[in-house]
Amino acid sequence: MVQKCYLCHGPDPSSRKGNLRLDTYEGATALTKNGEKAIDPIHSEKSLLLYRINHKDPEVLMPTPESKLKLTEREIALLKKWIDQGAEWKPYWAFIAPHETEEVKKYSGNPIDYFVEKKLKENDIDPQGQADKNALIRRVSYLLTGLPPTPEAIQQFIADDSKESYTKIVDHYLQSPQYGERWARHWMDLVRYAETKGHEFDYTISGAWRYRDYLIRAFNDDVPYNQLVREQLAGDLLDNPRLNAKTKLNESALGTVFYTMAEGTHSPVDIRKDEADRIDNMIDVTAKTFQALTVSCARCHDHKFDPISTKDYYSFYGIMEGTRFSPIPATNTASIPKATQLNALNDSIRKHIITTWFKKRDVVSATTKSVSITKSIATIPAKIDTSVMVLGDFTNADLSGWKSDGVAFGNATTLGDPVFNEQGKLVALQEGKASSRKLATGIYGALRSPDFKIDKNFIGVMAAGMNASIRIVIDNFQLISYPIYGNMDQHIDSDSFKKYVFDVTMWKGHKAYIEILTGVFENHVFKMKKGSYVEAQYAISYNNEKTSLKKIPQQPSNLDQSLHALTDKNATVSDVHFINTLIQSNKLERQFSNLNSQFQIRKKLQQSFTDSIEFFDGVVDGYGKNSPVFIRGSHMQLSPKAVNRAFIQAVKVSKPDFNVEGSGRLQLANAITDPNNTLTSRVMVNRIWHHLFGRGIVETVDNFGMQGKLPSHPELLDYLAIKFQRDHYSIKKTIRDIMLSDAFKRSAVAEDKAKETDPSNIFLAHYPVRRLEAEAIRDAMLAASGELKQSMYGKPVLVHITSFMNGRGKPDTSGPIDGDKRRSIYIEVRRNFLDPVMSTFDRPNPATAYGRRTVTNVPAQSLILLNDSFVIQEATVMAKNLLSIKQNQLSDRVNWVYQRSLARNASEEEIADAQQYMKQLKSTYVSQRVKGNLEMLVWKDYIHSIFNLKEFIYLN
Repeated sequence: MVQKCYLCHGPDPSSRKGNLRLDTYEGATALTKNGEKAIDPIHSEKSLLLYRINHKDPEVLMPTPESKLKLTEREIALLKKWIDQGAEWKPYWAFIAPHETEEVKKYSGNPIDYFVEKKLKENDIDPQGQADKNALIRRVSYLLTGLPPTPEAIQQFIADDSKESYTKIVDHYLQSPQYGERWARHWMDLVRYAETKGHEFDYTISGAWRYRDYLIRAFNDDVPYNQLVREQLAGDLLDNPRLNAKTKLNESALGTVFYTMAEGTHSPVDIRKDEADRIDNMIDVTAKTFQALTVSCARCHDHKFDPISTKDYYSFYGIMEGTRFSPIPATNTASIPKATQLNALNDSIRKHIITTWFKKRDVVSATTKSVSITKSIATIPAKIDTSVMVLGDFTNADLSGWKSDGVAFGNATTLGDPVFNEQGKLVALQEGKASSRKLATGIYGALRSPDFKIDKNFIGVMAAGMNASIRIVIDNFQLISYPIYGNMDQHIDSDSFKKYVFDVTMWKGHKAYIEILTGVFENHVFKMKKGSYVEAQYAISYNNEKTSLKKIPQQPSNLDQSLHALTDKNATVSDVHFINTLIQSNKLERQFSNLNSQFQIRKKLQQSFTDSIEFFDGVVDGYGKNSPVFIRGSHMQLSPKAVNRAFIQAVKVSKPDFNVEGSGRLQLANAITDPNNTLTSRVMVNRIWHHLFGRGIVETVDNFGMQGKLPSHPELLDYLAIKFQRDHYSIKKTIRDIMLSDAFKRSAVAEDKAKETDPSNIFLAHYPVRRLEAEAIRDAMLAASGELKQSMYGKPVLVHITSFMNGRGKPDTSGPIDGDKRRSIYIEVRRNFLDPVMSTFDRPNPATAYGRRTVTNVPAQSLILLNDSFVIQEATVMAKNLLSIKQNQLSDRVNWVYQRSLARNASEEEIADAQQYMKQLKSTYVSQRVKGNLEMLVWKDYIHSIFNLKEFIYLN
């Protein structure tokens, strides 16, 4: 029915015909105008559906002949039987909670084998026996680490006759550091990992490699999957972020780089549409990765097959729209505790001063005359005129509703902060301004306004600073620096305050926010210097460039009120000026000798306070924003009412509504990791199964919807999902359980009967043969030759640029052909200059989520193995290493090659073939009068031929 009826009679009302809905019980059993029912439970003979699908008249027949979706006789009989049995209507399997099978508890072996053997028996198929030890260790090694086993590991395993020998190698490779490299790469396919944005100039995604390292550490440490999900979606918002045990780096915040992996158009004509497209990609990748649902299909209309409405889509849209991209300090391990210490010290100093003044307030008040105070009011700075729109006023104590990130700005302005000279004498209380140097200079900070709609010609920001910048971010477009957008990114390099003016006439009607940063973007990479700082007094919008700001006189306060206001940190400009008048006239204490020790401590802290000078692209929370529906997906046609941010209605969770002040990302993370969510655990264990068997229990690993495949072993999938939760979402534990099953250990050789009954090996009578991934093939050559470097983490190795790789954004420098002998995961992924070998062997284009790679078999793959310089180089190196070992017997040398390439010894027949082959090679070289070391050339060619064997690039 999904495949052949829902297109015209499914959940999408825009394409529904005849006002007939067949995806719900109520719709299918409703009375038509003629008093009939499409489906009349128990009465197939009265069901209009059966009448129409059986009809001979093409004008009456459904589906229509032109649709070419005519039901088969088997399908018609199935529908008739179902209706006669009562047409029981259940929710789609993926939205029903996993069910625990009681019978499995009586099974003495691995519960996984119970479910696999049950299916085999139902289909009258006999399972294969266990694979030999060479095949098993090669299988386990590649699937857990992406590398072949060493000859030493093979020999040790074969020599170990204990019952635990196999369990030992599984546990050994699970604990290998290379395990994280292998499984991080799987995840990188899902999040469309790349280190550049693509499009024309292929700009860098700052610190993307840090996210790759974060994934490797997370998989090696077996971080619980629900924690990993929460970090990817809302790591910056977690109350208890996960800190790196060695560096104290906030690992959770690194997870949010997930959002920044999308492609970036550097100069779109319509940036509103560009924002809609970017958010659509974020929704698509998020929904597929964590829920295996195609939510983006509901961008223009309700999903035509799944119970996902347009309302669901725009509930997601509001979450993503309220998320802001931001540079995140990469190495500020000490900033937060030092900032906390400095803030506490400053509060203590301020409190001591006010307490001292309180004790003498009566004496001071008696000697104070209002005339002298009133005279001082003339020095009050300009207040903002009502003829302009105030976007931010930092002359008072608070930040005017703006959000600060990093530790520099804190959560208040400088209003009332004491200023001392070098002798420790109080000079004055500071006037109000947002300042990044409240603690020290060179501290990272970002100050961002709420979203506003541009309705005037100019935006002005009164600011001062060094190596800082102000940006007007239109429609959340981050590459706004180009001149074609009207100089929306201005640098600040003056200690004197001046008004930075932005002409936003061309952007009237667009939404925007102001961003004040303690650094600058260079080629869209954020950079900050040690002395960077920025201060701002106000931000306004106005129509006339010559608009002047008027001074509005204010009445002075009395001393008692002003001191109380300072104590409560809600003082006004009047309070500060009143106090400063008294300070300047020496009516208030200015010397505090008992603060000298605190001054010294503060000075040392300020001098030692160094912040990160390296950053990665991450996200921070914006403001809560509900999105209207884009009618038919057009950003130009918006619904009158906005849609509340919420979770997908078809997936039942404890708290589906996200009515919060922030974006709602944390609530989204909580909903996805809710134990009641029927998809999250199923999706992840299915991905694990897919990586271990080459096919998921649900073959369409990124689509659990009605257009996806049904699970081959639904009870097994539910068992694994339930156990995954009970095992505290341990990925390693799930992998171990699967690898210890008989199903995983079976031989890859298929019996004739099994091939006839189950040609696709859906029921796993034998282990499925599969080709290795591009990375594993390349890394295997490095490992076999002995050149592979095991160094981990760090900046990527530049991709090797061949003579065929041209275009805008082409790197000035090419990386080494052998990738500096490092694993493939560490080679740079440039969207416009993808490694041709990786692409040829089906590493996906990083555009959307790929949980299952395409596996092709094309001539270009054979040509690469035959002709690529890297392959020839590794064969040459391996031959040199072989000949450096004193081995006189040809059989020993052949076995040396086989052990490192194929994880086994050669048979007698293979040794004889090798001898004959090398004899022919030598004869050819002699006849061609080739100069050089003939033995070296022959062994290089022989090893090269081994690299070209199917056995080398396939896993059995």
